[in-house]
Amino acid sequence: MAGVLRAEAVWVETFTGLRMDQFGRLLRAVRERGGNGTLQGRPWSLPLAERVLVVAVYYRTNLTMRQLGPLFGVSSSTVCRVIQKLGPLLALEPVTRRQDAADRLWIVDGTLIPVRDRHVGASSRNYRFSANVQVIVDADTRLVIATARPVPGTTADAHAWRASGLAEHCQGATILGDGAYLNCGSVVPHRKRPRRALLAGEEADNAAHRKVRARVEHVIGRMKNYKILRDCRQRGEGLHHAVQAVAHMHNLALAS
Repeated sequence: MAGVLRAEAVWVETFTGLRMDQFGRLLRAVRERGGNGTLQGRPWSLPLAERVLVVAVYYRTNLTMRQLGPLFGVSSSTVCRVIQKLGPLLALEPVTRRQDAADRLWIVDGTLIPVRDRHVGASSRNYRFSANVQVIVDADTRLVIATARPVPGTTADAHAWRASGLAEHCQGATILGDGAYLNCGSVVPHRKRPRRALLAGEEADNAAHRKVRARVEHVIGRMKNYKILRDCRQRGEGLHHAVQAVAHMHNLALAS
């Protein structure tokens, strides 16, 4: 069975949102992380470039395995094995804290991602079974710095932040959060107290705070152009791998 999609510019740019040079960087990262395996035993029916394309197309379009199989000329079980094998290798490269971290402004926010796995998600305020994922974004570059493992969607952002371990990753940097991150070590807007209006300076501070913090909302919105983050059918670690891979591809598309 002959497939339609190949690792060529027209298909890569149409189905992944990446240019060929950006896709090449993604492919190189997967190869360096052992994507080709030991090269022993029965070889894959697809070369590594097309296997990486399978995963990227899956995350971008959220097509089912049965739909992706004919597009690449392989069986649906082969598509499943490719995604399970290479999905974790597309993960976002950890960002080490630099010496100028104290001069950096990072923004944190949580987003609800609908999931099918009942062990990962919970019935949430968006009226769907969702998971809460914490995302840290650089305020200047809009690059994703880190993402946390998903927790049930009923978890408050403050609890999800404390349980994520991201605070240790951000030591020395200034973290901007909304009012949900009170007492979490981040910069939050001034709160209105009963029978006490905000002062003029506090109103101005809150307006400036909202303007900067909106950048993380824009980044999360762009990440959700990858349809896997609108309805994730993956189970277990699948959602975490998907978020990490989407963050990696977002950074490649933005920084290149």
